Amino acid sequence: MDYCFSNKVLALKPNAIREILKSASDPDVISLSAGNPAPDAFPVEAIREISERILRENPIGVLQYGVSEGYTPLRDTLKAYLKEKHNIGTDDDELIVVSGAQQVMDLAGKSFLNEGDVLICEAPSFIGSLNTFRSYNAKLVGVTVESDGMDMEELEKALDENPNAKMIYTIPNFQNPSGVTMSLEKRKKLYELAFAHNCLIIEDNPYGDLRYFGEDVPSIKSFDTEGIVIYSGSFSKVISPGIRVGFMCAPKAAMAKMIICKQGQDVHTTMWSQMICNEFLTKYDFEGHLAFLRDLYREKAALCMKLLDEYVVPNGITYNKIEGGLFIWCDLPEDVDMLGFCKKLTERKVCVVPGNAFLTDSDLPCRSFRINFSTPTDEDLTEGIKEIGKLAKETIL
Repeated sequence: MDYCFSNKVLALKPNAIREILKSASDPDVISLSAGNPAPDAFPVEAIREISERILRENPIGVLQYGVSEGYTPLRDTLKAYLKEKHNIGTDDDELIVVSGAQQVMDLAGKSFLNEGDVLICEAPSFIGSLNTFRSYNAKLVGVTVESDGMDMEELEKALDENPNAKMIYTIPNFQNPSGVTMSLEKRKKLYELAFAHNCLIIEDNPYGDLRYFGEDVPSIKSFDTEGIVIYSGSFSKVISPGIRVGFMCAPKAAMAKMIICKQGQDVHTTMWSQMICNEFLTKYDFEGHLAFLRDLYREKAALCMKLLDEYVVPNGITYNKIEGGLFIWCDLPEDVDMLGFCKKLTERKVCVVPGNAFLTDSDLPCRSFRINFSTPTDEDLTEGIKEIGKLAKETIL
């Protein structure tokens, strides 16, 4: 049978990271390509205890339908937590629980993007979100990421040249893939520009709790007085990605349509997962768990940067120093074929993610690649980075 796919998905390509992970699944391959939490990061015993207790004490609540907005105790917990820790949420905002933060992008795209509308994003940016916006036939316009966040002059030009821009998508903390954190000055300027151009902001913050160097920077949502910011958070990197629980805080008028869209997608987020998260936040030492994660990743990030400084930088590759998150962005010299370099690494049983996977147009020139340090063991991380250094020495010097 000849399948006639919809225009929304006809041009979509496989997620490059997922495709690379197929190679990384080879037990002989050192994967520096995934974005998974470290195996030691999962609170397995706590989740086991919570699961047993709620199934024993409230089995029907776990197994029955729930409301689309989310499990009420978890929503109340999150509202209080966001207000206390991040000054997020006003009387004009609503919070709902979603099936992973990826669903925030889909609900926002479905609710606000018409075919041909412009969405402005960082360049590079997270491929999963970009593909979601592409599925609504949006035109993606990339803005260069500098060492302190988006280039504001370039952003203003993009907004002036695209008066039909509906949204600006940003990952301000430890951006995936660049690892960059946006300065407070640029966050305020981004908000000012978005308001002046009648444009929504999607503030995606899956890594914000994983700061292990430097000082926290206020979220864009914390100074949203005009109701233009949709804030996305997630438990994927701090509890478990497998339970698929995220949350969204947005103006009530905008949220109303997105709730209707969620009803058409999955009715509601899994009750078991929501109850797990609420119990973990309210009856366990969540702050202590975050401190443990920060210590864990601080050591792994420091090791990774030390290895890069020792084995890779002397051979012609540069990288962005990071203050948190799970990723480091490496740059090859301009005359080196990045895709060829990544392919040779794979042949040497080391996987990284080619940087063009994170661009609005994967055919644009790119000389960067992303590595992840949270998933591999220290031994594999060491061996993998040494191999990158060896190939760089052979290729560049």
